[in-house]
Amino acid sequence: MEANEIGIELGFLEKIDGGWLSNRYFPNKVGGKPAWLHLDDLPAQEKMICKKCEKPKAFLLQLYVPFDDDYNFHRMLYVFICRSETCYVRNNASVVTVLRSQLPLKNEFYAAEPPLETGEPLPAILPKEHKLCLACGCKSSVKCDYCEGYYCSFVHRDLHKPVCSKIGGIESCDRLSIVEFDEWEIVKDSMNDEEDITEPHAVEEQKFSKAIEELSKSCKTLTFQNLPDSDLEKYAANSELMDDKFFFKFRKECNKEPEQIIRYKRNGLPLWITDVQKTVASQLKEIPLCEYCGGERKFEFQIMPQLLNYLNDDGIDWGTLAIYTCSRSCPLPVGYAEEFVIKQDIIADIACGSNHHSSNVNK
Repeated sequence: MEANEIGIELGFLEKIDGGWLSNRYFPNKVGGKPAWLHLDDLPAQEKMICKKCEKPKAFLLQLYVPFDDDYNFHRMLYVFICRSETCYVRNNASVVTVLRSQLPLKNEFYAAEPPLETGEPLPAILPKEHKLCLACGCKSSVKCDYCEGYYCSFVHRDLHKPVCSKIGGIESCDRLSIVEFDEWEIVKDSMNDEEDITEPHAVEEQKFSKAIEELSKSCKTLTFQNLPDSDLEKYAANSELMDDKFFFKFRKECNKEPEQIIRYKRNGLPLWITDVQKTVASQLKEIPLCEYCGGERKFEFQIMPQLLNYLNDDGIDWGTLAIYTCSRSCPLPVGYAEEFVIKQDIIADIACGSNHHSSNVNK
């Protein structure tokens, strides 16, 4: 992906040989282990821990989005997310961590000339000063007594131990589905900026309302985990959402490209999934300034709920994740800087007994 000013870039998932998704090739990807850009100063372990459950967050995705200046020739954004269902609170992004890393063209890790993308992929470039966790790929500090492998925490070491003690050998300890999501490449496509985003016609509104009313009568509600390509309206079987222009706009834009999992628009605006005033308005007023340059943070990209279909984890959910980064992408004195994220959720309350539903959890 490119950090351009024209139009919106959409991201879609494709399967590819994982060898091409290493840091050597500056990948856009979901799942697997993070392909670290800066190799000398990896994120501190405390940044990767969920403050609620105190477990390591899982690597979700990364985007390669260089800027047109000397110190952002290489630029990567990383997203990590907690996998403990009990940590999720509606419209609260504490379960998500976003990191920014960047390098100039001439640096100590990568050649100035890009590697050839023909033949067999070359191996990843590993840190010289750090061992990586075999479970998640983050900075490690705990050694396994069985396989001599290293782990970021006792949590990940203990998760792998049953497999390690039965099979033995370091090769048997490098894939834990409870920690690591399936790996996909993110491929991009462009669309016209705000193309055909208009008020819905009366006929469309009537069809939308009727579908929601039918679901409400039968006490059925679908979450984003069961996303049908063309039926996003079934997610919110409640009367309040029928009048939500944000949701109708969101549904209409998603229906144009039902498999989109990323919308990238530097300095643009997110495609909100529901009424901002009722969900995240206060957060938008309090977006923190960059802690390194004091500059304004602006919207850069969002993660769509369609991605949930590929994660095979019913414990996590969101309506949309909107990421705000330093608008200058200022030079960093550290390898990885934390950026800001807003998690917006849909809350669908249905009068069926005492049940209440949200996009997945209602805390």
